[in-house]
Amino acid sequence: MSAIDDNREVALQKLFGVRHLPLPRGITSVCSAHPLVIEAALRRAAAEDQVALIEATCNQVNQEGGYTGMKPSDFRTFIEGIAADIGFPVERIILGGDHLGPNPWRKLPAEDAMVRAEAMVAAYVEAGFEKIHLDTSMGCAGEPLALEDELTSARAARLAKTAEDAALRSGRRPPVYIIGTEVPPPGGATHQLDEIEVTRADAAMKTLAVHRAAFTRAGVASAMERVIGIVVQPGVEFGNANVALYKPDRAHELIAALEEMPGLLFEAHSTDYQPAAALSALVDGGFAILKVGPGLTFALREALYGVDAIADVIDRRAGEANLVTTMEALMVEQPASWAGHYSGGADEELLQRHFSYSDRIRYYWPDAKASAAVDDLFGRFTGDIPETLISQYLGRLHADAVEKRVAPRPRDLCLAAIDAALAPYFDATTAR
Repeated sequence: MSAIDDNREVALQKLFGVRHLPLPRGITSVCSAHPLVIEAALRRAAAEDQVALIEATCNQVNQEGGYTGMKPSDFRTFIEGIAADIGFPVERIILGGDHLGPNPWRKLPAEDAMVRAEAMVAAYVEAGFEKIHLDTSMGCAGEPLALEDELTSARAARLAKTAEDAALRSGRRPPVYIIGTEVPPPGGATHQLDEIEVTRADAAMKTLAVHRAAFTRAGVASAMERVIGIVVQPGVEFGNANVALYKPDRAHELIAALEEMPGLLFEAHSTDYQPAAALSALVDGGFAILKVGPGLTFALREALYGVDAIADVIDRRAGEANLVTTMEALMVEQPASWAGHYSGGADEELLQRHFSYSDRIRYYWPDAKASAAVDDLFGRFTGDIPETLISQYLGRLHADAVEKRVAPRPRDLCLAAIDAALAPYFDATTAR
């Protein structure tokens, strides 16, 4: 066994905790709050006889509700409710907190933002989240956009102490941690991508060293023993219109650095839309945690729009209000979640609102109008969808429908579309 394989096994054992399941090569981290995405992820984990790692981000879920309106305890109840509905054992769910730090409050002075970040981290740990990504890399009011490693690590150690105290206070198992200062922007880039700069090996080593020193100064050196991974940039990212693909030869030096980091693995963010071979190569190189989110809701939106087009053919409502027109009206009426992320003229913005890889339409699915539109869409079908229309509008699912692996009904087709996006991740991380 190589040093990288040994490191990966040690880290995954810490992540799995008391769950006595065969360790995979890696694990897929599903970062979403959409109920159909969560259901698909749990069903896939059940089929693979594996744990399900589900993560919430700081903007999505926090002590103030986030954009989902959920606090950490609410998110746990939400996930466990879906698990109960489909018979997935809750003890095989690992909940994680992603990008936990001052980001939601970065327009405030640093101390005010950090106080709120401490409250958020405590709420996550007290709610039973077992994996905490400490992300304090962004500047707050009056600070540079990105901070020096030393300040980032000091703030991360401060939040780690908060987490340790919260675990002790609430009787929870202390969490495992992910650290890292070269953190891709949540949700993908907003510009045209060419070639992404790979994290230097010495930068990754420095990240580990400064965090170890900061944790010791903060009196939580023992927590450093539960740091299982570092977020680094292996050269993957997605923007609105294109994807930067992983090229293993560019990451050789970075991967070699793992041999000098006992018990650690790399966590790869923004792996959405990477081909199956790239995902497997990432895991081969020690990027054992593959995070995916927008790529799953992108697949869901594709399926919903395909079903919408089929409904228009069947009931001849083309030209009338449907799901697509409802979502367009909603996004134009409430532009905050996409304005500033999409650019160009009116035609380009229209295209991006619905079809961007960054998939900022995902922020609108919880809205009452969007939920009602999806319910109306599903209600437009009184029987099975003809296979020929599945071939026309949902071509990727046609073979599954013909061979009876997927029922030709709207909800089942949407779940199958999400699962098709998830499958390469589980294939990449499953033990060979």
